Amino acid sequence: MPAATVDDYLAALPADRRAALTAVRKEIDRCIPAGYQSGIQFGMISWYVPLSTYPVGYGGNAKVALPYIGLVSQKSHMALHMMCFYGHATLKPWFDAEYKKSGKKLDMGMGCLRFKTLDELALDVVGRTVARVAPAEHAANYQATRDALAKGKAPKPAAKKVKPKK
Repeated sequence: MPAATVDDYLAALPADRRAALTAVRKEIDRCIPAGYQSGIQFGMISWYVPLSTYPVGYGGNAKVALPYIGLVSQKSHMALHMMCFYGHATLKPWFDAEYKKSGKKLDMGMGCLRFKTLDELALDVVGRTVARVAPAEHAANYQATRDALAKGKAPKPAAKKVKPKK
């Protein structure tokens, strides 16, 4: 059965994972702008825009708050799901540059930042990143992106170049 509370989620983890996620959670709580709420969402520790601020809800579901960032322990790693990048044109490039300056190796997909130990994570960069976007701005960025997708105006991914066979 999935954890119902953050404390339950953390209590179910091995000590090393619990310590790492607790440290990440503490930094996010310290840095995140006022107005976000936290709890368990999608089976992970999450910070989200409350429905009272963005009543449309995630994916147009008025029962699901808009996620901002999620923290999870997976089988082979821990991860931060950085929904804060969604619809924000400058945040991801800024994050990438700051992470590079940290000297830590960035192990990231589109928005999933993976780490195996707390020492591998540029925690200060994570904190400064979550601090940059207020709930209303995140909701507006998300809505603008959804509106663009609905109108067919979202940027299309670049076509992959095919190397000619020799």
